Order: sequence, then structure tokens, then C-alpha cells
Amino acid sequence: MRHRERVFDLVVLFVVSPLVLLGLLIGTLLVLIREGRPVFFASHRMNAPDQQFVLWKFRTMGAIAQDAGVTGGDKAGRVTVTGRILRLTRLDELPQAWNVVRGDIRLVGPRPPLPEYVRRFPDVYSEVLRSRPGITGLATLTYKDTEAKLLADCETAQQTDAVYTRRCIPKKARLDLIYQRNQSAYYDLKLMWLTLKGLWRSVSGHPL
Repeated sequence: MRHRERVFDLVVLFVVSPLVLLGLLIGTLLVLIREGRPVFFASHRMNAPDQQFVLWKFRTMGAIAQDAGVTGGDKAGRVTVTGRILRLTRLDELPQAWNVVRGDIRLVGPRPPLPEYVRRFPDVYSEVLRSRPGITGLATLTYKDTEAKLLADCETAQQTDAVYTRRCIPKKARLDLIYQRNQSAYYDLKLMWLTLKGLWRSVSGHPL
């Protein structure tokens, strides 16, 4: 990650830190009071073809000993009531601010992939991961809803994996490479603004 990108992320994060801290407090209390421990969910992700890190989120599912793969319809029954609220508002991703502070990810970039997909599709991710992954990005904004609809119909982990690898990874990779070619501070700010606008429309259109 370039020095100017690191400075950009930290400055933006500092400016919005009161809102981030408030969101973290609300999310922590929601999960702790309504669902109990653990409050956070740790997921191993990749931010370079050969570099793994731990990505933090608020827990949105019932805790089990082993969990793997992306979330599809096969996991829908495990999403808690509180988890649905957190996902709708994207409060579940606020703990990733810590990952930004650490330098694991950026505010804007491709979503960090699971290690298994980097191993299975090295040619794809050797290109995508030339950009530092982020909390939001072009692929997240333009394909997130489509991906959710595609995966929602999957009834088994095998179906989820097949749909994700066949229909989601190639499309998201193309979008990530478009972002990579056009990345700038202005473009990052624009994508953050569009993320906030989309979040507002989502929340205002759904009763919590």
C-alpha cells in the first residue's frame, strides 16, 4: 500500500471517528445484550496473494465450532435477528476500522477474499490483489445485491460454492480491475459517498 493511500485512509477515519466509535458501541451492545458472546467474528482473509490476515466483524450468526465458505441460502437459518439488523445497516463491518488502522485493508478497494479462493484462482487474485482490499468498493456497490440474490437460492454449501465461483468471482474481478485502473483519492471519496447514499436508501426503505 502506497504511503499517500495510507495517509488518506487514516485522515478520513480520524474525521469520522466519532461516528465510528458510536456505531461500535451500539453494535457491541446489540450483540452482547440480545445474542450474548462472542460479540465479534474473526475471518481469515487475504490482502495479497501470499499474505493472510484476520478480518473482524460483529457476529451476525449463531456461533458454531467450524464455519467456512461464503454466506448463501444454506446459512440463512443461522442469521440472528440482531444479525439481520447489523447487516442491513452494515454496522456488522464497523470493526474493520481496526483492520484499516492496522493497515490490513483500506477504506476502499476489492473485498478481501477467503484464502481458499485465492488458492483455487491464483491468476484472478494475482491481478485483483495488486490493489489493497477495502471495506467498500466498486464491486461491492454494483454487485452486492445481485450476489446476495444469487446465493440466497442455494440450499447447500456445495451449491453456494458453485454459484459463487462461477457467477460471482469473475464479475467482481472485472469490476475490481476497473477500479484498479481508475483509482484516485477523488474516486475513493466518490465510492464512499455512494456507499453512504445506498446505505441510507436501504435503511429508510426497511423498517428495523
